[in-house]
Amino acid sequence: MGKNYRIKDIAILAGVSTGTVDRILHKRGKVSEEAQKKVEKVLKEIDYHPNLIARSLALKKNYRFVVLIPHYQEGEYWAKLIEGIDKAEEELNSYNIEVVHTCFNQYDKTSFDQLCNSLNFEDYQGVIIATLFEESVKRLTSKLDQLKIPYTFVDSLIENLNCLAYYGTNSYDSGYIAGRLLSEQAGKNDDIVIFRFIRRGDQHSTQVLKREEGFRDYLSKNSFTGNIYQLQIHADNQQKNIVILNNFFDKHPQVKKGIIFNSRVHLLGEYFSTHHPELNFRLIGYDVIDANIEYLNKEVITHLIAQRPEVQGFNSIRTLFRHLVLEETPLKINYMPIDILVKENISYYNNY
Repeated sequence: MGKNYRIKDIAILAGVSTGTVDRILHKRGKVSEEAQKKVEKVLKEIDYHPNLIARSLALKKNYRFVVLIPHYQEGEYWAKLIEGIDKAEEELNSYNIEVVHTCFNQYDKTSFDQLCNSLNFEDYQGVIIATLFEESVKRLTSKLDQLKIPYTFVDSLIENLNCLAYYGTNSYDSGYIAGRLLSEQAGKNDDIVIFRFIRRGDQHSTQVLKREEGFRDYLSKNSFTGNIYQLQIHADNQQKNIVILNNFFDKHPQVKKGIIFNSRVHLLGEYFSTHHPELNFRLIGYDVIDANIEYLNKEVITHLIAQRPEVQGFNSIRTLFRHLVLEETPLKINYMPIDILVKENISYYNNY
C-alpha cells in the first residue's frame, strides 16, 4: 500500500489498544483470541513487514537521550537503575538510540545545577531526570518545555510539570507504609529516631521529604506519643558517623528503633552490628542492594522497602523511544509496586 504503518495506525485499524498491538508484534504478554485475530487480519491486509520498517526508521534519524543521575558505584541503588537503562538501550539498538550518562552529587544541589548549566540540551531528543532537587528540576523542565524536548522522571514525582511519564513509587505512600511497619515493632510511647544525611543546598531530596511526610502522618493518625528524634549523619564519612551516633545513644539509650529514607541504610547496619550489637536496635530502610541485604539477613535491618529501579530505568528510555519513534502517548504516572522485604523472603526477590 506504499505506506509505513505505525503501531498506532494498526491499533486504530484493528480497533484495539496500541499496547495490544505491541504485545502481538513482539510476542510478549497475553492478549485475547479475538484481539489476536483482529490484529493479524489488519497485518495481512497492509502487508506489514516489521523488520523493514525498523530499518527504515533507523536510517532516517539518530536519537540521543541524556540521563541526569547521581554519581554511583557498582552495586548501589543508582547502578541498578542504570542497568535497566542499559538494557533498554541495547534492545533499541536497531533504532539508532544512544543514551548519554551524566552524573551529579546527590547530596549537593549545586552539583545538579552546574551539570544542567554545562549541558547543551538541544543536542538531545529526550531527557531522563532523577528528581532529587525539586526547585532545580522545575527550572530545568521549564527550559526543556521551551525547547520542546520531552523528559521522563525517575525517583520521585514532582507534580504539575509536563513530564512525559514518571516511573517510581508513590513516595508518600511508601513512607506511610514504613510508619506502619515501624509502629508494629514499637509501642505508642516508645522513642524513635529518623536518620538523615547531611546535604548541601536543598535540605533534603524530594523523595525523602515525601517519604517522611507519609511516615509522620501514619504515626500521627495512629496515636503515637513517643519522641521522634532527628539525627544528621554523613553519607561518606563513617568515622564521623561513629562519633555522632555514639554521642546520641549515650544521651538517649532508650531509643531502640529508627528509620532512614535512603538506600544507604547499610551504613547504620554496620554501625549497630559492629559497635553496639547489645543495643538490639531495629532499623527500617530502603532498596534491595547487596550491602543492605547483608544486614537484613543479620536482622539489624528488619524491613527493606523496594521500588524496582531497573524497571524504572528501562521504562523511562522505552517510553521516550515509543513517543518519538512510534508517536505514542504514554500513561503519565506509572507507580512501581511498593515491595516489602524481610529476611524470610529476600532470597526470592527479583527487581525485575
